[in-house]
Amino acid sequence: MNSNGSVSANPAADKAADTAPVGIGQPFWLLAELTYSCPLQCSYCANPINLKGGGQELSTEQWLSVLKQGRKMGAAQLGFSGGEPLLRKDLEVLIREARQMGYYTNLITSGMGMDTERMAGFKAAGLDHIQISFQASSEELNNRLAGSPKAFAQKMAMAKEVKAQGYPMVLNFVIHRDNIDQIDQIIELSMALEADYVELATAQYYGWALANRDQLLPTKAQLARAEATTNRYREQLNGSGPKLIFVMPDYYEERPKDCMNGWGKLFLTITPDGTALPCHSARELPIAFPNVVDTSLEEIWYRSTGFNHFRGYGWMKEPCRSCDEKEKDFGGCRCQAFKLTGDAANADPVCGKSAHHGVIEAARQRADSATSEGVILRNNRNIGAARQQLHNLIARG
Repeated sequence: MNSNGSVSANPAADKAADTAPVGIGQPFWLLAELTYSCPLQCSYCANPINLKGGGQELSTEQWLSVLKQGRKMGAAQLGFSGGEPLLRKDLEVLIREARQMGYYTNLITSGMGMDTERMAGFKAAGLDHIQISFQASSEELNNRLAGSPKAFAQKMAMAKEVKAQGYPMVLNFVIHRDNIDQIDQIIELSMALEADYVELATAQYYGWALANRDQLLPTKAQLARAEATTNRYREQLNGSGPKLIFVMPDYYEERPKDCMNGWGKLFLTITPDGTALPCHSARELPIAFPNVVDTSLEEIWYRSTGFNHFRGYGWMKEPCRSCDEKEKDFGGCRCQAFKLTGDAANADPVCGKSAHHGVIEAARQRADSATSEGVILRNNRNIGAARQQLHNLIARG
């Protein structure tokens, strides 16, 4: 029973909270990255470039233990992601068990490896939500960007099946230089598919996407046109069609995003091998993060060095330490600060107050004359080339 006399919906979470260190809340969103394997080769993938270095994937039993521990701590939202989570043969088992534990379950997928029967099995297991990603609105461009001649047809079939089986229709398009000028066609396709929500999310530059940043980053003019087009459709739809969510890249902002709503505040990511992270890109930081194979989730979340490293404000340098916006943006993204400045404790260089803001301004300038030539597709053969391209990008500043 709570202090106000009401009965808690999750007594186990209340007990975990009672034993938690003061000032650290419970995790709310658990992202289960089931595998880094993927049948597609998207150049904007945020997975680590070293795909072969991910270690052995957790077993079904290990994942179920993670989910049980997370729910006990109070996590309510669960995302199954990758790579391509459909490549896990035990996905239906994980969905069923997670639903019985009380999670709201989300499947984040390319649709590759799905069919009508399997989707029906997920429905029977209790899956709440499916998000299907597209690369573009045309078959030719979609397949070229995905590195697969079958991708578009499969995605179209599965998007229609999502609707037929009564799921909310949620589509995701990663927007970049090659497809941003087709934003009107992307929206028209979403309307034709009777989507409920459409995320027009500009690429986030981590992993493979950072190595390909020069080939992917749109110009400011392209972004302005795309946003204007999106707003025009919003006005035309007037609430009668899909909800259009346009996500600007922070490279064209003067203040950083509040990355993950703050380090170790709400989000908990478990990688395929069991490494626990406060965000999906944190593995690239020079920090030793614990693994669920040998450490409990409660110990990881509340007491591990990795999760406490950037909690609060004591770690901040100037200009973040004395900034009156630090409680709003938490100094921005630690992974971006590390990759672009060499020190994860520096201000996110997106911020106009950062001494390293010039690297962002230089990236904007290069976007004005860049092309998509030289983009590197995500696959094991290209790991060496991607590493070299990333090294060159960072060395150039």
